[in-house]
Amino acid sequence: MTAFLEKLFSLAGKRAVVTGGAKGVGAMISTALASAGAEVTIVARGEAKSEAFAAGIGATLLAHDLSTMRGVRDAAAAVGKRSDKLDILVNNAGTFTAAPIETLDDAQWDRELAIVLRAPFFLVQSLLPQLKAAASEGDPARVINIGSIAALWAKSSSAYAYSAAKGGLHQLTRALASDLTRQGVTVNAIAPGFFPSDMTAGFFEAVPGLREQMIERIPAHRLGSAEDIGGAAIFLASRAGAYLSGVILPVEGGLWSA
Repeated sequence: MTAFLEKLFSLAGKRAVVTGGAKGVGAMISTALASAGAEVTIVARGEAKSEAFAAGIGATLLAHDLSTMRGVRDAAAAVGKRSDKLDILVNNAGTFTAAPIETLDDAQWDRELAIVLRAPFFLVQSLLPQLKAAASEGDPARVINIGSIAALWAKSSSAYAYSAAKGGLHQLTRALASDLTRQGVTVNAIAPGFFPSDMTAGFFEAVPGLREQMIERIPAHRLGSAEDIGGAAIFLASRAGAYLSGVILPVEGGLWSA
């Protein structure tokens, strides 16, 4: 059984990049991939906490701001310099605003769409040679986009830019999968529900009482855990998930369909 599971889920020898991978859901994914044997590179702003986290899991931190095209290009170039092959790209970096429609400003709208939607596309575009170089028969390279339950249900909670950007990311996932699967690169998305993170904390703070309401409504009766999101990422990144492409995988305790 151990050898069987190792064959299905081990990421030993794989190179992975996780954007926004030093906090929240991104940190959970980075930890899971590293624990499964991957060599993890985190792309995030170069904060001391991020550096300490990366060091703690044996990952490398590349400090870049993905809200600008220069930051995206520089990040891709830095990843490319580390290796001519990239097995796993996790587009997780994001930012969140919940505000009444009357007060949301265009600068924040543009920033959220830039980080959540624009950066993933241009990272895939820039790193496509490395992804294709890592692919082999039966073991494609993987792009995993981190979407959101906010893009699955018709409830805004005033997260207009965020939900619109995540909805675009879900459709981008399908479009990229349509083109890249034939080239040896699968593209899937995980749509997380509510997990403990700075972003979720901000979401709950913006809507008083929402945390308790959500836990009551989630059929699993709890927030998501590191094992939940990490396990989903390992599945999509490993041999176990090699035959999936264009999938939006909800990881939300049954909340979306409840």
